Amino acid sequence: MRKATLYSRSSRPVPQAEPPVTPVEKPKKGPWLRGWLSRHRGPLCFLAGVAVTGLLVLLHATSVTPQRALTQQDIDAAVMRTLENNTLPSRMAKAFDVIRPAVVRVRGLGIDENGDEVERSVGTGVVIVDTGVILTNLHVVVHASKLMLVFSDGLESEGTVIGLHPDQDLAVLQAKTIPDDLTAATMRSTKDLALGDDVVAVGFPFGIGPSVSAGVISGLRREYRSPEGKRVLTNLIQFDAAANPGNSGGPLVTAEGEVVGIVTGLLNPTEQRVFIGIGFAVPIESAAGAVGLSPF
Repeated sequence: MRKATLYSRSSRPVPQAEPPVTPVEKPKKGPWLRGWLSRHRGPLCFLAGVAVTGLLVLLHATSVTPQRALTQQDIDAAVMRTLENNTLPSRMAKAFDVIRPAVVRVRGLGIDENGDEVERSVGTGVVIVDTGVILTNLHVVVHASKLMLVFSDGLESEGTVIGLHPDQDLAVLQAKTIPDDLTAATMRSTKDLALGDDVVAVGFPFGIGPSVSAGVISGLRREYRSPEGKRVLTNLIQFDAAANPGNSGGPLVTAEGEVVGIVTGLLNPTEQRVFIGIGFAVPIESAAGAVGLSPF
């Protein structure tokens, strides 16, 4: 008979509980890197901006086509286009613009047999000092009892004779009233004048004007006897710019508008006092010296 094996309750093997497992934290990656980035955020942003800017500049420089250097042909073509599209003033027109503010109409007045004031003569003058000192011809003013001056802006003033030089047919006038912005003419030495040089005569021929005529220097150191035959003028400039009665006393100027002479007479073998191509002017050195001025 099989014997039964008895097990006491206490003798049964009791299973042992496993010890609790403690989770192991994974080590944090790079705590020093985050700290370093945090401490240097400002400089790093600046350097990044510089790098981006430099990259953009480099891209722009490589994408822009370099400009071709200008050649003389390019400049000539641009000048020709300008000349074709714009009408430039002539040299004579520019000369007149320069001298016009200094040109004065001179009227010699007198009293007729009825006691009325009438115009005895008309001529031209040129301002040589901005205080109202004016050069003209003696024969323009010699028979006048009263002188009236008309400036380029229309201002009219009475004038008085303050100097005479009969040997050069010159008179010096002083205006009693002058424009606020009166400009004196620029005078230029005649020592370098040459035959063929451009000149302009400005004045009031037959009282019409201001009128402009252009020509050239025809001769130097000429002599001229006045129509009355009372005096011989020497060392004159001969020119072929049209001049008629009324131009007397006006300026003869270069293409730059600088005064080289005072128009004083014209040659005509007939008794007609009209221009046939030969006019004379007193050199500005003689004119200015005659009135006590040193123009140069």
